[in-house]
Amino acid sequence: MSVDALAQMLSIILYGKRFFPYYVWNTLGGVDGEGKGCVFSYDPVGNYEKHHWNCTGSAGHLIQPFLDNQIGFKNQHNVDKGLLPEDKVVKIVKDAFTSATERDIYTGDYLEIFIVRKEGVRKERHELKKD
Repeated sequence: MSVDALAQMLSIILYGKRFFPYYVWNTLGGVDGEGKGCVFSYDPVGNYEKHHWNCTGSAGHLIQPFLDNQIGFKNQHNVDKGLLPEDKVVKIVKDAFTSATERDIYTGDYLEIFIVRKEGVRKERHELKKD
């Protein structure tokens, strides 16, 4: 099943429960038909939007602007707006979550990063602040 079809199916499932919704903000990621990575974000009743990156959860409001700036180069001038190498993106994501653990008491312990490519999915686990 394609990631676009799966995104539509999840939307229909969530919309079917709209009168007694699941109180979750899902994020679905994959590789689209063109071989490009994509992320879908959802609200509890099934509205969804396709992104290149997304962050949800208790610290999402802290992390998303940082990712927009560092990965999407929003509000930056005179910079090369090409794709970043994977190792740099992973470092940025780790830094974002490390910073979020300082401000959000519900974010902590560890971070799981799923790197999705045509060849498959790789999972990395990184320890965060433990207190």
